[in-house]
Amino acid sequence: MSLFSRRKNPDQLVKLLKDAFADPSALAKPSKDGTAVEEITKRLSEMKLLLYGDGEQEAKPEKCAQLAELLIASGLVPKLIMGLDKLPFEARKQFAQVYNNLMRRDLAGFVSYVDRKPEILSALVAGYENAEVALNCGTMLRESIRHEILAGKILYSPDLWKFFDVYVHLPNFEVGSDAFATFKDLFTRHKNLAATFFTSNFDVVFAKYNCLLMSENYVTRRQSLKLLGEILLDRSNFDIMMKYIG
Repeated sequence: MSLFSRRKNPDQLVKLLKDAFADPSALAKPSKDGTAVEEITKRLSEMKLLLYGDGEQEAKPEKCAQLAELLIASGLVPKLIMGLDKLPFEARKQFAQVYNNLMRRDLAGFVSYVDRKPEILSALVAGYENAEVALNCGTMLRESIRHEILAGKILYSPDLWKFFDVYVHLPNFEVGSDAFATFKDLFTRHKNLAATFFTSNFDVVFAKYNCLLMSENYVTRRQSLKLLGEILLDRSNFDIMMKYIG
């Protein structure tokens, strides 16, 4: 019998993970009592294995869907994102992999769930303010942005302007570059959505964009100029290009 078959089922995994969050201070004081953090790390590892499978056995679709349903019902996803910086590196990585799997496959209507919970995307965007979790949050954001409804959620939220004003300028090169990759996806992945956004917000968007082109940071200037060319030369943005150069 494989080890995979002896692992806990989705109901047990979610219950144990929820129990680990029962004490509100469990993540706030990880140095005094690491029990909750260790439990969370262990359960996330098992959830990842359930969703991705292992070398012996592939993931079972019905169990994956059940896990997604239970995670949504439990309300654990926002809690995990909010407490991401309190978790060790491996746990953060595992949670991002779990989130990305649910998002990519849209298990149990996960995309609609995130759409109904704007605090999830806002928390992921705010993750760029903490270098420890920024790259994890970046991967989850870009996986979310693959879905047009969620890309639009960010484009039309106040969170977007933080990319212009703060995140792409961050002194940590790795984090700033990751933020720019997310910024680029927002404006290029869904052409018609972006074109409508540019048309509706032309003055403020390009006033801010021109500031990027004059950034003191050479990398920011170079990336911004390259992205601007990509945006303006896209067929969907012909009217935007004519207005910009006019």
